[in-house]
Amino acid sequence: MGLRASGKSTVGALLAERLGRPFIDLDDETMKYLGPGTIAELFERVGEARFRAAEYRALVNQAFPRTKPGPIVALGGGTPAAPGAADFIREATSRGECLVVYLRTRPTVLEARLREADNRHRPALVGDDAASEVQQVFDTRDPLYRELATIEIDASGAALAVSDDVVRALGSVS
Repeated sequence: MGLRASGKSTVGALLAERLGRPFIDLDDETMKYLGPGTIAELFERVGEARFRAAEYRALVNQAFPRTKPGPIVALGGGTPAAPGAADFIREATSRGECLVVYLRTRPTVLEARLREADNRHRPALVGDDAASEVQQVFDTRDPLYRELATIEIDASGAALAVSDDVVRALGSVS
């Protein structure tokens, strides 16, 4: 888990490949419940409340398939804030069903990444665009992410180095 542009999808896919596990990008799964379009288009078409409900539904239905080993799941940036999601994540963690890795990234790094990226698929949450709202979204979500995390990784570097850090951290908690 982490804010947009923290590398969840990229690092998650690298981890899945390295660990020989399936990879699930929860954004993709959420979109299956809402129909075609980018996340920004769906946000506008169905509204944030319905989007978050679909995100929670995708989390509950996809995060813990019966296959073993379990998948690497890249949560959407807002997934932990979706109604019911934080409780679901807390309970799954307390039952030992998952480890939650927070890819914590400095807001200045996130803003730079977003300014360099094509953000047409990202909805603005509180500002005019995805890059201008980073600090505000970070300040709002960081405490929840830190509370839910089993492992916290500085994800300000390159994805491959971050995936190395995650693998090392997983080895220390396994």
